[in-house]
Amino acid sequence: DVQLVESGGGSVQAGGSLRLSCAASGGIYSRYCMGWFRQGPGKEREGVAVISFGGGSTIYTDSVKGRFTISEDSAKNTVYLQMNNLKPEDTAMYYCAARGFGYCGLSRERFGYWGQGTQVTVS
Repeated sequence: DVQLVESGGGSVQAGGSLRLSCAASGGIYSRYCMGWFRQGPGKEREGVAVISFGGGSTIYTDSVKGRFTISEDSAKNTVYLQMNNLKPEDTAMYYCAARGFGYCGLSRERFGYWGQGTQVTVS
């Protein structure tokens, strides 16, 4: 099994920055694709950004392009989400997710491993 542990959430003012971290362990072949999803109050969980682990190919949802950057440190088995110029609409619980080879996109239904989430609040 894959274990995912997020950290780095918090409360910031609009225009500020945060960096989320997702430490992964176990099931290396189930971590071909890793990503960040978010669920705001009263909203469905949506894909924010994904990265193919080791390859570096990335995909972003339109609303965060130019503001968020997903990256990986394969030596630390960690994926990061650098979030700049945060807006109130970015307020959500942010979840790290992973899946094996065959797909690396923003569809949450295609991911089988999830972390517990970390809260981001922008005021």
